[in-house]
Amino acid sequence: MEQMRMSVTTGVTPVPLPAAVRFRAACPACRERFELAAGALRLVIGAGSRTTFYTFTCPACGAAVRKPAGERVIELLTGGGVRTLRLHTAP
Repeated sequence: MEQMRMSVTTGVTPVPLPAAVRFRAACPACRERFELAAGALRLVIGAGSRTTFYTFTCPACGAAVRKPAGERVIELLTGGGVRTLRLHTAP
């Protein structure tokens, strides 16, 4: 997998490893930077930008982190095997 670059403040960057895809991320609470396996992230896709985000727990401080996910972040996370929850609105 080719390495892709994104700003830490706006998304995550997949880091190619031999066995599995890992993502670079940063915690806004403690400012620690780290790598996470796809299983440590959850992507939620809603009807708009307020309901489309990804989450993870910071391995350094334990903070629950929620960050917005634009189209490119969605593409990277789904391509890397991150679990995805799609929200549907009732008619």
